[in-house]
Amino acid sequence: MPSDSRVSLRVFVEPQQGATYADQLAVARAAEDLGYEAFFRSDHYLKMGDVSGLPGPTDAWLTLAGLARETSSIRLGTLLTSVTFRHLGPLAISLAQVDEMSGGRLDVGLGAGWYEDEHTAYGIPFPPLGERFDLLEDTLGALEQLWSAPAGETLTVRGKRIDLVDSPGLPKPVQSPPPVIVGGHGKKRTPALAARFADEFNVPFADVDTVATQYRRVDEACAERGRAPEEIIRSAALVLCCGRDEAEIARRADAIGREADELRTNGAAGTPAEVVEKIGRYAEIGARRIYLQLLDMSDLDHLDLVASEVARQL
Repeated sequence: MPSDSRVSLRVFVEPQQGATYADQLAVARAAEDLGYEAFFRSDHYLKMGDVSGLPGPTDAWLTLAGLARETSSIRLGTLLTSVTFRHLGPLAISLAQVDEMSGGRLDVGLGAGWYEDEHTAYGIPFPPLGERFDLLEDTLGALEQLWSAPAGETLTVRGKRIDLVDSPGLPKPVQSPPPVIVGGHGKKRTPALAARFADEFNVPFADVDTVATQYRRVDEACAERGRAPEEIIRSAALVLCCGRDEAEIARRADAIGREADELRTNGAAGTPAEVVEKIGRYAEIGARRIYLQLLDMSDLDHLDLVASEVARQL
């Protein structure tokens, strides 16, 4: 890996697949103790694929509020909170409160949402794609104004889908403001929103060429706005399956219902040397953060192995 391509590692979990708050706390504390930069979780209300999902979903922001009080240094966030899940005003309050509860360790990841079944299952409206992107644009723009408005003043924000009238813009987060993450595979509006609002742009679960193409689209969107592309940190997310030998790799792949060879192609999988080499490919196209998706949350030794044998080489 080139010497100027330092990459930080973040842990990313999918609790809707079947995890309690205690499971998530154990992973977050282990990640913090082992020196990972951040603990992130998905924000979903329904399982995906052939898993039980038991005991059922946990709310992302209730979870992160708890973790904010039970950790001390690791950064916290979501990939990504759908703007369909929460009204803008209450969401802004939740974000500011979790930032305060954590002492300023929150990263705000927001998206337009995509999983229609979870909306149907829990009675959440699921507007057409264009309207969801309007909601995302309104939310990002309003948060920027709410967080920057002086305390003691009210503000009115008019959006495409959402209006705030005489809002006090309170509470304020500890960070001024928290970093904002925008991500995804959209070809036009996603890069445009990243160029306008994001501190970080994330592309999840895609090969190097696909990620590089999305990064170029963000560069082009930044050029159109007159923003320097280097102001936006680039990141990617990959499924993790690392082992000391072939037997350990196969065991970890089997535990998450995947094949080792497939994960070597599509994830961060194999021996520590192979995982370092894979991460290096993303570093070469500009990724500076990698979110490692830990699907077997009971396997804390997995995190230990990566921290000791992979992170030190990045």
